[in-house]
Amino acid sequence: MFSPIDWFRLFMAALFILPIVTVIRESGYYLVATLLRGENKKLIVGSGPILFAIPTVEVRRYFFMYSWMEYDELKPKNRFWHGLIYCSPIIMTGSIAFIANALVLEGVLPDNIFWTTFIFYCFYYVLFDVIPVYLPDGQPTNGRAIFDLIWHGERSDFKRKREDNKKSDNQRSYTEAQEETMQNRDQDDKERSDHTNPSSDNSDVGKDTNFTETQKKTKENRDRDEAVRRDHTDP
Repeated sequence: MFSPIDWFRLFMAALFILPIVTVIRESGYYLVATLLRGENKKLIVGSGPILFAIPTVEVRRYFFMYSWMEYDELKPKNRFWHGLIYCSPIIMTGSIAFIANALVLEGVLPDNIFWTTFIFYCFYYVLFDVIPVYLPDGQPTNGRAIFDLIWHGERSDFKRKREDNKKSDNQRSYTEAQEETMQNRDQDDKERSDHTNPSSDNSDVGKDTNFTETQKKTKENRDRDEAVRRDHTDP
């Protein structure tokens, strides 16, 4: 059961601690993007209508909900500098968490709800930043972006684009092969009909006499399935 102190902790975390931790995390991007002369950089805090804005920083009404960093291209374009931009939120958030934790252990900062929750969410962000996975929307975590740079030697966006193009080419080739197979099979059916009933002039009546009732039913079901498949593969 939630006690009054738990409700207080919940609202404090949602309205103050999480926004602070998020801004610290995005500040890592901001600092490195500034050092690397990133173009058109902007730190956006929150969502919704804009409350106020200063050069390169924008604060929105729902400041506690979401924050992100925007920038164009970095001046140095090699793998090391792109790896640094991916590492920056991990380094920034992790450093603040370790410093705050050390200060609490030394008694410099009070061991209260605010600081324990703050340190918890800092490590929470660091943990999920370093896990090398792709998110449901296709975006990589920073850990995955770093992994792709080291292991594959390319940025995650380039890697995903190349894989998507390859998948599209394979799907197109597979569809063309299906079409060719169906055409060949139809040609074989026609030739079989000519050989088994040469007196027929390829009429519908002649075709029907070449197959048993079970064969005709199977052929009708197959043709229907192929028509449905064509609708899905060639919209």
